[in-house]
Amino acid sequence: MGTSVFDSVLLKNLWSTEEMRTIFSDKTRMQNWLDYEAALAIEQAELGLIPKEAANVIADTAKLEKLDMDYILEQVRLTRHPLVPTIRGLEHACPEHYGEYVHFGPTTQDVIDTGLVLQLKDAHHTFLRDIKILGRSLLSLSEKHRNTPMVGRTLALQALPITFGHKTAIWLTELARHYQRLKEIEPRLFVGSVVGAVGTKASLSDKADELEARVLKRLGLGVPEISWQPARDRFSEYGMLIGLISGTLGKIANEILILAHNEIDELSEPFSKGQVGSSTMPHKRNPAIVENAACVSNTLKANLSVLTDMMKHQHERDGAIWKMEWKIMPELCLMLSVIFDNMKTVLGGLNVHVEKMRKNMDILGGFMLAERVMFALSDKAGKQTAHEIVYEASMSGQEEGITFVEAINRDTRIRDHITQEELDALLDPTTYVGNAPAQVDRVVAQTKASGWLND
Repeated sequence: MGTSVFDSVLLKNLWSTEEMRTIFSDKTRMQNWLDYEAALAIEQAELGLIPKEAANVIADTAKLEKLDMDYILEQVRLTRHPLVPTIRGLEHACPEHYGEYVHFGPTTQDVIDTGLVLQLKDAHHTFLRDIKILGRSLLSLSEKHRNTPMVGRTLALQALPITFGHKTAIWLTELARHYQRLKEIEPRLFVGSVVGAVGTKASLSDKADELEARVLKRLGLGVPEISWQPARDRFSEYGMLIGLISGTLGKIANEILILAHNEIDELSEPFSKGQVGSSTMPHKRNPAIVENAACVSNTLKANLSVLTDMMKHQHERDGAIWKMEWKIMPELCLMLSVIFDNMKTVLGGLNVHVEKMRKNMDILGGFMLAERVMFALSDKAGKQTAHEIVYEASMSGQEEGITFVEAINRDTRIRDHITQEELDALLDPTTYVGNAPAQVDRVVAQTKASGWLND
């Protein structure tokens, strides 16, 4: 097991979570508010609503490093308001009387909502990038293991043979649908707000519609149909989508965790030189990374119930409901970024134990191929009759602890219709994977043709 590849993958992927922390930091949030105020002032000046000199000063001053943070913190203590201290900080930093034109018409929710959308837009770009990274890893695994036979399990027990590439291709198509969902939500989610205190634009002059369009275009956002201050379905939908993506990645992580059990030992996450699995058991190579992904995914879902409560706004603004978004949306994004980082590392360096996969196919002593024998027998005895015959042989054989071949050989109802040569061929599990490889090929071809994994 190499370590250099794993180390490089790990180092490469650590920064996604750090990037998310930056996106949802106090500094980024406040700068987004300042960017809003700058865009508003510039476009108000273009429309003749405030002096151009004032707009130039406000735009030039609306940078966090130019504000007096001690003054802002004092305003926080004084006002106990989420936005006003930053507005006053900008006003305070503007020379002469130009600060009088700061925040000329909008309401607090306009600025905070638009700022959060800008943060989500940045987070969204990292999700698109990361889901592509995972998709490329799964595409590679699917191509490499299209013919790698392994046990397919239903209800936790061995069922029939599949290929590992078939399993990863299913995971790949699930991620592809999530990528499509991420793209589809963009025009609904990435809109801003310039509507004033109750959404009527009464404080924004008779040029309010044009002003809104110009400000939001400057910020790189779309224009909503109408005020969405009391309509929070956009954030709730995005949170639910994060939950769906987390659910898929958690499912994959949990399955890798199960297949890493020593008794199964078909997969293992990359393990680097010097990594410690246990403080007391020197032999342990714990699946810590994939375990963490599963853990965070399980924890993330606890936040999803809040998303429907976020939509229960009373009247035109409801602070008791609205402010829940300030916690839930950043937290959901941060948690998903942790899962992405974990899974990029795991899938980018996943160890596939091909020989153990083949060995595990013989654990049941051939009984996993009972369906195949049944269908071969049905040509002579009929399907329902064949099912009953093979069922009886299977149940008695497993109860007595003999192999499937031994159970078949003592049942003349089967051996009278199936030769030894035919039986030997039927009981080779590697040749009973159906059209799994062809299905993998189709998914691979469709994925490449769609181009969604391209940079």
